[in-house]
Amino acid sequence: MPSSKAAIPDLSCAHRVQPIRRRVSVLLKRCRNNRHQQLAIQAWVHGNLNSGNLNGEKQLPVSSSNPPQFDPDQQALFREVLQLLTEENIPFVVSGAFALQAHTGICRDTKDLDLFMPTKDAQRALHVLTDHGYRCEVTDPVWLAKAQRGDFFVDLITGMSNGVVSVDSTWIERGTPANVFGVPVRILAPEELILSKIFVTRRERFDGADIAHVIYGTHGNLDWNWLLESVGEHWEVLYWMLVLFHYAYPAHADYVPRRIWDDLISRFQSAVHNPNGNTGFRGSLIDPLMFAIDVDEWGMRDLNEEYRLSRQPKLTEARQEPAA
Repeated sequence: MPSSKAAIPDLSCAHRVQPIRRRVSVLLKRCRNNRHQQLAIQAWVHGNLNSGNLNGEKQLPVSSSNPPQFDPDQQALFREVLQLLTEENIPFVVSGAFALQAHTGICRDTKDLDLFMPTKDAQRALHVLTDHGYRCEVTDPVWLAKAQRGDFFVDLITGMSNGVVSVDSTWIERGTPANVFGVPVRILAPEELILSKIFVTRRERFDGADIAHVIYGTHGNLDWNWLLESVGEHWEVLYWMLVLFHYAYPAHADYVPRRIWDDLISRFQSAVHNPNGNTGFRGSLIDPLMFAIDVDEWGMRDLNEEYRLSRQPKLTEARQEPAA
């Protein structure tokens, strides 16, 4: 009987990112019926490959306002992708390190360019980039595809990995006009930046500090009604992030409107004083690995898997025309 333990493949000896990503895709397909192995591989990708760790040593970012030095080839690739998508009228909004810098002043070295877009537009982008010689692959059909040339990548992001949050056209419409490498674009608005990070709560990566910095950097000048409406039934996760913000910046509690504090505190008190026995386990939405025992051994509901399965539409691989 095969072991149910999550086996993380030894990929750290590879010298280039491209063969590692191909190997990850193969491994995920091979273990499609082994949830433990799939989760372990996905966690390895999130915690190592996406952060540029190819040597098995964790490379953690240190917050700073020092601007990164982009490689000329990296700049050229990012500029070309932005121009291509703009010329093809594919709507997108720039996120990642560029949005964080715009709203907080924090600069972060990155090998990836993060572009948020609805799934149907990401599908079009994959075809365009494939036609222009980029190596494209769907890393996770629920939310992520990648385009690569050389050592640098462009991430096409359509939502969050647990399937709770999906990008729609309003994310682009609400973006802030900006200029990235000489190309007029839109930068992800601070509210969407918070929403995109609210479920990045895994053991290997936690974006709570980024959310606190966005609130601090904007002095709380946010569309709080939109944010509350967008998190919906997951308001407790937003409340968690706001408590973290208050702990980090106790003198700036007023950056969060009093009515928002009152609303969330009232909801939380009501939930604690009047527990609803019909509300099920939600831990897998926070971290499916750390809460795996709850699902696999204690028989609790796997909301992470349910959200991911119900997420539609999903990304599919772009067709690659055979060479003439």
